[in-house]
Amino acid sequence: MTYTDLRDKVAVITGGANGIGKAAAGALLAEGAKVAIVDISTDGLAEAAAALGAEDGRLITLKADVSKENDVAAYVQAVVDAFGTIDVFFNNAGIEGRVAPIIEQEVEDLDRVLAINVRGSFLGLKHVLPIMYAKKAGSVINTSSIGGLSSVGTDTSPYGASKFAVTGLTRMIAMESAPYGVRVNSVHPGVTNTQMVRRLEAGNADQAGRADAAGKSDQVGIPIPLGRLGEPSDIANMVLFLASDASSFATGSQFVIDGGTLA
Repeated sequence: MTYTDLRDKVAVITGGANGIGKAAAGALLAEGAKVAIVDISTDGLAEAAAALGAEDGRLITLKADVSKENDVAAYVQAVVDAFGTIDVFFNNAGIEGRVAPIIEQEVEDLDRVLAINVRGSFLGLKHVLPIMYAKKAGSVINTSSIGGLSSVGTDTSPYGASKFAVTGLTRMIAMESAPYGVRVNSVHPGVTNTQMVRRLEAGNADQAGRADAAGKSDQVGIPIPLGRLGEPSDIANMVLFLASDASSFATGSQFVIDGGTLA
């Protein structure tokens, strides 16, 4: 038995078809967990399932829009029907939104980011927690960002606002859940080698090439003292720790995995 042994545990991962979610699914499966990955992309789910290669009945895929309560209730029920319970909830689905100064953002841009990143997180908690409360045990890991702790980067105000909200939601729900023996923490990735970061880089490059009245300089890069991008596996390793009993006294905390950026 290793310190992250998760045999007989059931984990649900939203945004599980790629990037950090997919890496976490692979890590949890490797530790013996049963895993349900939830995503809005049917093709992405199929590709993730093929790549993860779990052919022993320990992996299921579920299509859902996390911003819609009926979809959330349905994926939670489907996991319970398949595996009987939920022990670990990696509340991970999120989008970056449009890269632009706030004066160029549309209300629709804000609403879309908040719907996925905040409402989706809220709804997941609302429907998963009763299962954990009933058995007085469980671990929830919400995906925030270093952008949910500090004003790193530029021109992503909807994203930053959403991640600050997830950070606050984590702390509040940790207090609500503690009497039930359920732990709620957040992970805060820095610049990580994912499709989302590639899209942000493209958006930042576009903004940097546009002169504005203040003559703003190019701010595409975020310094990383360790000298490399994070990898999805770096975040997945922290998720493993928080999912396991090794982190049994941690709740309401923010776990930063950013190569030293916020230091």
